Amino acid sequence: MTEVTATRKSQPNSKMTTLSYQVAMSQPASHLFEVKLQITNWHFATLDLKMPVWTPGSYLVREYARHVQDFQALNSNKQILADRKVSKNHWQVATEECSEIIVSYRIFAHELTVRTNHLDATHGYFNGAALFFFIPGLEKELIKIKIIPPQSDWHVTTTFPPAEAEANTFIARDFDTLVDTPVEIGRQKVYDFLVLDKPHALAIWGEGNANPQQIIADTTKIIEVEAELFGGLPYEQYLFLLHLSGSGYGGLEHKDCCTLNYPRFGFRDREKYNRFLQLVAHEFFHLWNVKRIRPQALENFDYEAENYTTSLWFCEGTTSYYDILIPLRAGIYNRKTYLENLSKDITKYLNTFGRKVQPLGESSYDAWIKLYRRDANSDNNQISYYLKGQLVSLLLDLLIRAKHNNMRSLDDVMQLMWQRFGQDEIGFTETQLRAVFAEVAEENLDDFFSRYIETTDELPFNDYLDLFGLHLKSCTESELPYLGIRVQSENNQEVIKFVAAESPAAKGGIDPNDELLAIDGIRVNANSLNERLKDYQANDRIQVTVFHQDELKTIPITLAPPEPSRYEVVIKDNLSEVQRQNLVGWLGDK
Repeated sequence: MTEVTATRKSQPNSKMTTLSYQVAMSQPASHLFEVKLQITNWHFATLDLKMPVWTPGSYLVREYARHVQDFQALNSNKQILADRKVSKNHWQVATEECSEIIVSYRIFAHELTVRTNHLDATHGYFNGAALFFFIPGLEKELIKIKIIPPQSDWHVTTTFPPAEAEANTFIARDFDTLVDTPVEIGRQKVYDFLVLDKPHALAIWGEGNANPQQIIADTTKIIEVEAELFGGLPYEQYLFLLHLSGSGYGGLEHKDCCTLNYPRFGFRDREKYNRFLQLVAHEFFHLWNVKRIRPQALENFDYEAENYTTSLWFCEGTTSYYDILIPLRAGIYNRKTYLENLSKDITKYLNTFGRKVQPLGESSYDAWIKLYRRDANSDNNQISYYLKGQLVSLLLDLLIRAKHNNMRSLDDVMQLMWQRFGQDEIGFTETQLRAVFAEVAEENLDDFFSRYIETTDELPFNDYLDLFGLHLKSCTESELPYLGIRVQSENNQEVIKFVAAESPAAKGGIDPNDELLAIDGIRVNANSLNERLKDYQANDRIQVTVFHQDELKTIPITLAPPEPSRYEVVIKDNLSEVQRQNLVGWLGDK
């Protein structure tokens, strides 16, 4: 049970309105949170209740109100009050002559992600935006939260500060804080540790092969490196909440905690474990970049609609640049591993045709309708602001470092953004952000930003890498002629999931969701496709047989020359002294 109390400043008499939320989970296996809102000292004829449609850090309208059921409002005499839905997330209750109101509803919670709610027989997890209504006019008021686990051996893990002399009772400064503070209730294991004299905790729900002590040791290194970059830690405590799941992946940042979702057996393999630490570095970096250094458009959240900004390339992309760099600086892996990770990201970027279609600024702005709503054509018409933003940040870092002999870098940009905007939480504009880059670089960067954020000009990797003794080379695994489709086996069918724009398959008229049957009259499937194509050469004409909307078709296709399957960032031979110094100053010598 969770109790939330708030007060309203502008009241018509001396008694302040208080709000008490109760969240019960009497039957966890039902996946239903039972929520009760008690309002006392109410002085208005109408009560408006609104459910957020999204949660900060995840830029998609998720329609949390769709999980609300069994809504009812009563007065102090247990009489039912009239209510009506005004819009998809807005309930209105007639409260004339009612000083006390009790609103009850249930929330279905069976989506285990970092941005939703999950309740089952093993635990309860919720995010405030997906569980609580807000009352217009009371968003800025102090909120009191009491949590009562459904079973005696369940305990509560959260970063809400405790209320005085009340068990399992906490204080949230306002509705934003309520939204920004997830709660875990269950038998999770909690490991406390100190970093830079501040308390931290790692809470783990689920079974798997995670080694808590190893995670804490490596996380400590990440915390120390990032704290050094920004000049200290801007919180009194911090919680890493880790959910071990079957195949989930993701993270969501908060001001003094983060939620991580990772495959339960993804910790023994070194490459997978490194990926987990990159996730940790990413979400922890967000406590500065996004949670405190944030665009003006995200300074005051509108929980009922999209909050548009063109600066997500910096919020998420620059953070992504650092999430593979921080573990290197922390000594978790070496320069070779860093370059391998960078190579994979560049490969993904250069193998995404959408980079030629969607500018980076547009990708940021259209996050609400594209990035999290992928379809069969997504790779053809869009590029992730995480990915391209990371690589634009790479070029900017190299530009600044090369000009200033590693005496300045992207670190200086982050520090200046922190000093000017983050410490006092003053939202920045895209113009102000670009001005800080130019100030640190001591160079007019208008052309750079125009080309690589506002247009789809190709990123000139080698122009920047060369100054650091590096070269991006393309690799072709085999002389495999290019067809341009991705096939997946589903329910005994070979389904074409993706057709690359301007590929031979696209030009021939093959469509996503066609069922692949044969090449030149011989059956082919997802596993055998590449082996079959090895029997052909570029410019060979083949007959591809498919079911297209249940209609059998045989389509002539002319194969194209092989395309690079991956790209590698390699250290050049015979580096000049300047190149060597630049490389060591950036990535070290190991």
